[in-house]
Amino acid sequence: MAVLCMMPSCLSKSCSLKLLSQPTKKRNMYEGDMNLFNQKENKLACELKLLLAPPLLTALIVLSPIVNPPVSVGQTIDVQKGAALFNRACIGCHYAGGNIIQPGATLFLKDLQRNGVDTEEEIYRVTYSGKGRMPGFGQNCTPRGQCTFGPRLPDDEIKLLAEFVKSQADQGWPNIENGGD
Repeated sequence: MAVLCMMPSCLSKSCSLKLLSQPTKKRNMYEGDMNLFNQKENKLACELKLLLAPPLLTALIVLSPIVNPPVSVGQTIDVQKGAALFNRACIGCHYAGGNIIQPGATLFLKDLQRNGVDTEEEIYRVTYSGKGRMPGFGQNCTPRGQCTFGPRLPDDEIKLLAEFVKSQADQGWPNIENGGD
């Protein structure tokens, strides 16, 4: 009479059926003990792998780009546009977030906070109308002496600049590759 045994297989994550009473060649007693030892060792290794699999799988899922997608294409484009605008209109005085005209008025978060210009709205206002030695770049900037003599920027570009400056200040002004203007 043949007896079937259902035994989990570690590699296939499924069960396999084995026939226990198959005729085999005669084994010596040490060979049988060694096979039993190997089976126990394999079972322990299998159980250990199965024990570690759920946490590892969970970690892979949590860290996967599907669960945590990278910055959207729209945000990436806005950052690139903001960087290009910054390089065109602001970098002359504010290279890497600094300020070559007035050292205490950098675009680093601590100076923005100290000067009361640490929100996108305030950065927009100062960029549009100017403040102190900073000229305004807005289309309707007044008084005339406070505004740039160079090209004026449309409102949407000033808004993009304010978002860019705020995000860079929050990150400590990391280097950004913008791929040109």
